[in-house]
Order: sequence, then structure tokens, then C-alpha cells
Amino acid sequence: MARSLRFWGVATLLVLAFLFLFRDILLPFVVGLGVAYFLDPVADRLEALVRSRTLAAILAMFGFYVLILVFFLLFWPVLENQIATFAERVPGYLQEIRETLVPYLTNLFAGLSPEMVGKLEAAAGAEAGKVLGLVGSLAGSLFSGGVAIFNLISLLLVTPIVIFYLLRDWDRIVARVNGWLPQAQAGVIRAQLREIDRTLAGFIRGQATVCVLLGLFYGIGLTLAGLDFGLIVGLGTGLLSFIPYFGMLIGFAIGMTLALLQFSDWLPVAIVGGIFLAGQVIEGNFVTPKLVGERVGLHPVWVIFALFAGAAVGGFLGLLLAVPVAAVIGVMARFGIERYLASDYYSGRS
Repeated sequence: MARSLRFWGVATLLVLAFLFLFRDILLPFVVGLGVAYFLDPVADRLEALVRSRTLAAILAMFGFYVLILVFFLLFWPVLENQIATFAERVPGYLQEIRETLVPYLTNLFAGLSPEMVGKLEAAAGAEAGKVLGLVGSLAGSLFSGGVAIFNLISLLLVTPIVIFYLLRDWDRIVARVNGWLPQAQAGVIRAQLREIDRTLAGFIRGQATVCVLLGLFYGIGLTLAGLDFGLIVGLGTGLLSFIPYFGMLIGFAIGMTLALLQFSDWLPVAIVGGIFLAGQVIEGNFVTPKLVGERVGLHPVWVIFALFAGAAVGGFLGLLLAVPVAAVIGVMARFGIERYLASDYYSGRS
């Protein structure tokens, strides 16, 4: 038992050291691994039809990139126009917010002494500085080294090659790793790896589909409601919905702020709020339970913590690895708890 723990402990340390040493060049490989994992079921079905794994890998990759291209061709002209227009209107929005809030703040602070007002302003400025510093450091950690020019070029040139070879040789790689497992614990390890695969497949594939559906729902709904930049807000809300609840809250705050600035009547503002409410109801009661389900065993709070911890520790690469690592830790923790509950230490039997 002690030898086994030492072996796996050393193996874990070596993997962590490898990730730390080569973190600045791993992005295209991690993205390629993730896409290959995502497309493997598609390649398996195509292989059964065309009787060639190489051809199946090529077809799966081709379909994947065609979908991305179609998305940009359909939405990019509108998105580009809305982004440019939004950048032009930001100063006006800020001025309007200032003109709206200043009278309320003036009335609120009317009964306070000048010293108290000065202290409140200083405290607010200090806290705002901390928040901006935290956001800036997080953004810097996400984009320094992670999406530098080298990695951006690698994503365009190296990632497709990585995807193809991993997708073509996926079954052989799995069989080779399966043959390396220690024979005494092979059954237990395979069972835990199957559980990890089930958890990752259920969450990542399911949640990605949820994000796409929510992005389309919010984007089309907000656009039809007449909200300026509704497509940007809707697609962004869907993309951020990969983080449970966080995406909807951010999208709701931005959408309602834009609606209050744009509309003078309460009815269109209520319609915008109703779209977000309907999206949340549909997601929570129909889409997520059907496509993701509770069986994945990843609690939303655990996912949120993992994403923030991954971004803080490893930047953009850590953000990409956060959910897989969280799934592995979750499976290992549940396995450890099951062993503990079945042990003499828990029951008190000697």
C-alpha cells in the first residue's frame, strides 16, 4: 500500500511539474486534445460507415471547422457592426448613467458631514482600485503567455494537426495506456477512468450544447425585443453560461442596464427581463437536466471554484484544464469516501 501511494504520488508530482515547466507552449496541445475528445464519438460513428479511421477523422474535423466557419459567416457581420456601434456609444452611456445616479447620490449624502462624505469617497475609491487591480491581474494572467502571438499562431497551425493525429489514433492510444496499468489494480483504475470519462462527457459535451442553445435563444430573443446589441449580449450570455448561473447573471445585468438606458417605457424593459427569466426557466427545468443531468456529479459551486482557481493558478491554460481536473478530483474523492464508508475505520470494527 505504501509503495503504491509513493508511486502515484511521484507520478502526480511529475505531471504537475511537466505542466508547470511547459505551460507557455501547451495551449494548442490542450485545445487539440479537448477537441479530439469532443469529436471522438463522431469519428467512431463515421468509422462504422466509411470503414476507415483516417477518413473518419478527416470528415469529423472537416465538419467541425465547417460549423465554425458557418457560424462566423452568419453572425460576424452583425457582430462586427454591433461591436463598433457599442464602442462609439460607451461614452454616452457612461454620461447618462452619471446624470441619472448623481441626483440620487446627492440626496443620499445630503445629511452627512463633509468629513464623512470624504471618508466614504476614499473608501469607495480604495475598494474600486482593489477590484480593478484584481480584474487586471486576472486578465493579465489569462492572456500573458497563454494567448501570446506564438500561441495564437500555434492555435491556427499546430492545433489542427494535433486534432487529426489524436483523433485518428485515439483508440490505439487508449488501448496502449490500458496495457500499462498495474495488473493488480487495473480493474479498479479502469472503473474510475470510466467514471471520469462519463463525468467529463456528460458535463463538457452537454454544457457546450446548452451554451449554444442558450446563446441562440437569448441572441434571437433580445434582437426581436428591439434591444440594441441584443445579439452580442445574447451570444455572450450563452458563452458565459458554461459557468453555471454566472453567465446568466452577467448577461441579465448588462441586458437590463442597456434596456433601461435605451427604452423610456417600462414594457420593453419588462420584455427583456422576461426573456432572461424564460431562458433561466427553460435551462434549469428542461435543457440542462436533459443534456447534462445530475448524474455528472459536478456541483455548480465546485465548477465555479475550479474555473476561478484554474484561471488564478494557470491563466488561460488553467481555465481550460479546470473542469477536467475538477472532474478527476470529484471522482477520486467519491471513490475515497466509498472506501472509507466501507472500511473498519468508519464502522469501528476491529
